[in-house]
Amino acid sequence: MSQHPRFTATWRDELPGFYTELTPTPLNNSRLFFHNAPLAQALELPQTLFDYQGPAGVWGGETLLPGMAPLAQVYSGHQFGVWAGQLGDGRGILLGEQQLSDGRKLDWHLKGAGLTPYSRMGDGRAVLRSTVREFLASEAMHGLGIPTTRALSIVTSDTPVRRETTERGAMLMRIAESHVRFGHFEHFYYRREPESVRELAQYVIEHHFAYLAQEEDRFALWFGEVVRRTAHLMASWQCVGFAHGVMNTDNMSILGLTMDYGPYGFLDDYQPGFICNHTDYQGRYAFDNQPGVGLWNLQRLAQALSPIIPAERLNALLDDYQPVLLREWGRQMRAKLGFTVEKEGDNDYLRELLTLMAREGSDYTRTFRMLSETEQRSSASPLRDEFIDRATFDAWFARYRARLEEEGVEDDARQQRMKSVNPALVLRNWLAQRAIEAAERDDASELSRLLEALRHPFDDRDDDYTHRPPDWGKHLEVSCSS
Repeated sequence: MSQHPRFTATWRDELPGFYTELTPTPLNNSRLFFHNAPLAQALELPQTLFDYQGPAGVWGGETLLPGMAPLAQVYSGHQFGVWAGQLGDGRGILLGEQQLSDGRKLDWHLKGAGLTPYSRMGDGRAVLRSTVREFLASEAMHGLGIPTTRALSIVTSDTPVRRETTERGAMLMRIAESHVRFGHFEHFYYRREPESVRELAQYVIEHHFAYLAQEEDRFALWFGEVVRRTAHLMASWQCVGFAHGVMNTDNMSILGLTMDYGPYGFLDDYQPGFICNHTDYQGRYAFDNQPGVGLWNLQRLAQALSPIIPAERLNALLDDYQPVLLREWGRQMRAKLGFTVEKEGDNDYLRELLTLMAREGSDYTRTFRMLSETEQRSSASPLRDEFIDRATFDAWFARYRARLEEEGVEDDARQQRMKSVNPALVLRNWLAQRAIEAAERDDASELSRLLEALRHPFDDRDDDYTHRPPDWGKHLEVSCSS
């Protein structure tokens, strides 16, 4: 293993005019609070990068590793459905692109790194609370097998940062194959720079969709892939009960990654209209609106790409979104129900169960996990005690068990398969809050313990991580500052 990772700077070298070069602004008395050891190992990083006391070094933007070329990217976007104009990296700095031995290239992006030309009215900082939330969320999604940015390190400090109250400044090292957003393309489209749109699309294809680089129709083929990846991501969010909270076009990844975790929330009670962001007064980003918003955002991207792809082709590719979404959502939900063979009427079993769950406020994750314990020839189920309307549940459960018997799969094999797609735990807000409160006391033990559990979300557990939230945990408010 080399002493230091190798970095390149293709964004800086190949896309002049798409960024501003600047260095991070260190925090006061910063220190490395926590790092993601399994990810560090996957990134081929030497332990010596983390084994020290004192200043935060590269993790706090105080030093750079060889080859790093820090810069803030410029982009624009639609926020809550309204064109917001120029945005850009207001508190994050792309330090460089790590070159791994297998040929992959990964961005190191430092969040909370200080003021940039794109900070607008912001202070360029992050607080420990939001940093811990993003760290946990990205690793939770990774554990669930959902495409996401990753989190490598947390730095804490004595710098006061004002949000609703005064909190401690912090930084997060975010890792991703790319940080290109829909809003990058919108920026140059609205500036009437079609050649810049083409240049950026060509860069993205060459570096992240290389298999399309030599195709004459590469731009359209690439946009079709973005449509499919976005549809798959939306299906995965809906199936696991994840609400993002701020699906602005500047928060949408061109690679179909979950990114920019803020006021997210995993469903506790099943409420299709769940709004996780208490500043989303119109409910634009409610849980059940997410698939539609995904399409709306793709339509904004299509408009931005109209200088390089004919409108008829863009519309035809957008038409693929709903069929791909429904097919993938159906595949994942059938797996959650334990159905391996697609049969007419399968949607009825799901619709009836979700209707009952919504009416009674059933816990989304616990319901599907307990359903995984079903024995085809026994009406006894711990899930029955979760419902008040036992008669409706009993009638549904009898039909459901009869449907399982048609599969011809033994209980043990089916239960094991269902547990592999129905997690025992998800990152509920109350679990994150408990880790945050400990972190604010400089105690990383709960963060470490929770993170280890989130790496294995499908394992059987008998601790409080699988419980319904306590009363105080049901009323946690999260907003864009989260």
